[in-house]
Amino acid sequence: MNFSSLNKKHRIPGKLEITSEHGGLPIAIITNKFAKVLVSIYGAHVLSYQPKGQEEVLWMSSQSTFEEGNPIRGGIPICFPWFGPHASDSQKPQHGFARLQMWKVTKTADLPGGETQLCLSLQQDQKLKTLWPYSFLAEMIITVGASLNVAFRCTNTSKEQLSYTGALHSYFTVSDIANIKIKGLRGSRYYNGIGATVPSAQEEDNLVIQKEENRRYIDTTSDCIIEDSGLSRKIRVGKKGSRVTVVWNPGAEMAKKIADMPDDGYKTMICVEAVNAYNDIVVVQPKENRTLATTVTVES
Repeated sequence: MNFSSLNKKHRIPGKLEITSEHGGLPIAIITNKFAKVLVSIYGAHVLSYQPKGQEEVLWMSSQSTFEEGNPIRGGIPICFPWFGPHASDSQKPQHGFARLQMWKVTKTADLPGGETQLCLSLQQDQKLKTLWPYSFLAEMIITVGASLNVAFRCTNTSKEQLSYTGALHSYFTVSDIANIKIKGLRGSRYYNGIGATVPSAQEEDNLVIQKEENRRYIDTTSDCIIEDSGLSRKIRVGKKGSRVTVVWNPGAEMAKKIADMPDDGYKTMICVEAVNAYNDIVVVQPKENRTLATTVTVES
């Protein structure tokens, strides 16, 4: 990839530059009065979000592979056009192909309020058509301001209806999993673990993580707040275009089985994800689009 050409077209002096940091992958470094954010053009993947005067917000595995053909473990990966394993073909990539593609930089902008915006796109080609037989335009719009806003938009450019599942699979860094509680899900129904078919209802005000958790909350659009007593901060995770929230931590035993995660990695991360899946499958008519977005805000 020609970094000089990319920068000539899209660089914003003092605010946005495209370079190579991780394994030679093209990385957009955004620095403004609000925060510093790193975005991998490969996968349209937000790697880091550090508001001014704050600790890092996103968790990244120290064992993540930064090379084409492999997913990046941590940050905010995009799952598309399926969430989890493919429904009928286990040979197709987990969580879809979007996070395994080199996206195109389509636009950068210095907005009037001082926010910085990066827009990336991905379209069907012959290789992707073998994985998913639809014509589409996928766009990722990343806006760095007082909050981090990540929006994924899919436009149906085919002549037939298409449907898909997906997620913004956000990993958050915490001082220790024992120090956190998650607010915003009281009264919500959830499926507890892979294979669960009967939903439970969360009665407690706060979710605390004491073991492996893979909760898939349905019919919820609420913000979640990760309260971390160890870092004396709250992370508000908002979303739009989603009625499913997934909370995931692999726990001690599962973490040992994940090749690109340290054995103790589970202690300092929690996933709170904006999801389209289960009873919230996206259906898009020709020439129409749908947007899935998450907004991350650090509160004192």
